[in-house]
Amino acid sequence: MTALDLSSPVAVVGTGTMGQGIAQVALVAGHPVRLYDAVPDRAREAAAAIGARLDRLVEKGRLTAADRDAARARLRPADDLAELADCALVVEAVLERLDVKQELFRSLEEVVSPDCLLATNTSSLSVTAIGGALSHPGRFVGLHFFNPAPLLPLVEVVSGFATDVTSATRAYETARAWGKTPVACADTPGFIVNRIARPFYAEAFAVYEAQAADPATIDAVLRESGGFRMGAFELTDLIGQDVNESVTHSVWQSFFQDVRFTPSLAQRRLVESGRLGRKTGRGWYDHRDGAERPEPHTAEKQQPPAYVVAEGDLGPASELLAMIREAGIEVREEDEDNGTRLVLPGGGQLALADGQTSVEFRDVVYFDLALDYRGATRIALSACQDTGARTVSEATGLFQALGKDVSLIGDVPGMIVARTVARIIDLAYDAVAKGVATEEDVDTAMRLGVNYPLGPFEWSRRLGRTWACSVLDDLHQRDPSGRYAPSLALYRHSFATEKREGAS
Repeated sequence: MTALDLSSPVAVVGTGTMGQGIAQVALVAGHPVRLYDAVPDRAREAAAAIGARLDRLVEKGRLTAADRDAARARLRPADDLAELADCALVVEAVLERLDVKQELFRSLEEVVSPDCLLATNTSSLSVTAIGGALSHPGRFVGLHFFNPAPLLPLVEVVSGFATDVTSATRAYETARAWGKTPVACADTPGFIVNRIARPFYAEAFAVYEAQAADPATIDAVLRESGGFRMGAFELTDLIGQDVNESVTHSVWQSFFQDVRFTPSLAQRRLVESGRLGRKTGRGWYDHRDGAERPEPHTAEKQQPPAYVVAEGDLGPASELLAMIREAGIEVREEDEDNGTRLVLPGGGQLALADGQTSVEFRDVVYFDLALDYRGATRIALSACQDTGARTVSEATGLFQALGKDVSLIGDVPGMIVARTVARIIDLAYDAVAKGVATEEDVDTAMRLGVNYPLGPFEWSRRLGRTWACSVLDDLHQRDPSGRYAPSLALYRHSFATEKREGAS
């Protein structure tokens, strides 16, 4: 099944930001486009707004004047659904309410031809449930664009329970013909991105609720150590706290209140207070004119240790050993069967975050996971009230000698980046095992949909195939609610790897 022919008209119903964006994508690709909105004159206003954006593309040299004029000639607002009768594809981008969408598609089915492809851009509702209102649900599919649709490349092509393979394939190929990067997925709560991305927000909020660090520090660690484009607090302020919480709540409810997707009480209070982020001037941060952005916690300068003793190779943080030597600090190596730590001159230990806490051990400081320890500009350290001041000072001085800013946070298991990445990896394995998408499509979706520095499976291969399961096992022992229990898919993957390595 091939993409729709460019001569085939495409309709977009709903002319808000997303509807306009989808219409622009189809229009620039070369299709005649119909715009419809139930609110009188809204479609004409949207057509004018799209025309203005086309003008800006010409000004920026991204579109020729001739192509702009041709696109404008193909764009037509519609006053009635009957004007969409000749369309080969209708994409809906209306209010996120099941009854509203079902009623719309029932009306559309009476107007369009039997071979017209019907699609919803829903981000949180069941494609199967929306399509369940149709007499012919086989031609119904999800086409989930990401905002802003003209700029972001990802489109999740969602097959409902009754979607025909030919319909899904045609939708997939059409999205690709429009210059997008489509990924195929089954109809599951949150699809790929909004399902697997939940821990990025949830774990940041959990660290905050445990009073282990403030939003500015958590965001800085996620960016400067984890390699994420934005931190969870600044990103949700940009998205809108109400929008982000609504998606989280929808996924949680759709999974029958699965504890792995439990919403944040702190975010709920923010929404209740009307602090929704940039659009209201205040969210986690104050965005009002003249407001100062809070700085992340950064430790004062400390003297580096004269030497460290390396017990083991530090696993995912092994590149630190070469960096320490390059900084002029002696590394004394000792063979340890299970060693993954540094011993400091004062006798304290420095260990990579593993889901345990400092309070369980004598004089231990944990350091967080980094995407790339050489490239990282900040490292988080955690310690408990009983950790020796000298140990904290030496650990801080060591990372400062490597050119890093150091943020000291509370004694939370898994710290910030490690617990976040471990949970993202786990949800990715669980999704693939349940037939939601392929590993390749999951990695593509997370890199393009939310700008993650690596896809979950890329991260898993880099960290070691047992790393995430080990971290989550440790976290689960300290929080047996089930939130951190490794999925059966991740457990099987890790256990099979251990068996193979043991036999070699």
